[in-house]
Amino acid sequence: MLAPLPPAMVSCGSAENPNIITIAWTGILNTIPPKTYISVRPSRYSYNLIKEKREFVINLTTRELVRACDFCGVKSGEKLDKFKLMNLTPQPASEISTPLIAESPVNIECKVSDIVPLGSHDMFIADIVAVNVAEEFIDLNGKLHLDKCSLIAYSHGEYFELGKKLGTFGFSVRKKKKAKK
Repeated sequence: MLAPLPPAMVSCGSAENPNIITIAWTGILNTIPPKTYISVRPSRYSYNLIKEKREFVINLTTRELVRACDFCGVKSGEKLDKFKLMNLTPQPASEISTPLIAESPVNIECKVSDIVPLGSHDMFIADIVAVNVAEEFIDLNGKLHLDKCSLIAYSHGEYFELGKKLGTFGFSVRKKKKAKK
């Protein structure tokens, strides 16, 4: 009931045999050091790719990627090349050997530090070792504008494009500037 969630396209495997799994159970665990997680069923093809290589890339999903996101969540990569079938580009990552998805505006490169069995899923806790952002979403001051990425959310079996910005962190307590007379 904690929806909506970010349907992330997680790339895993090697440059020679890359795969993509769609994950909704992900998030940030810690700031210093930067840590994230994904939860994966051990029965999934990607599970062993991640467990053996101990790395993966969280690729944020956009409106343009929603069809590929859904496909990569319902089809197994064991016998299919999801990159090829979805016309996606595996691109070398900067810090790990697992490729990222070039069409994604934000790619979070991760190295697994811990695997926690939880029952139906195992949680891969990972150190964030690099974050790659498409240049068109960074302004001249270096500020990231995720609101321009057309990111999507997943809630109760449906995909939604994120919409209108309602405020920024701390806006409810920020002092208003007085108008000059």
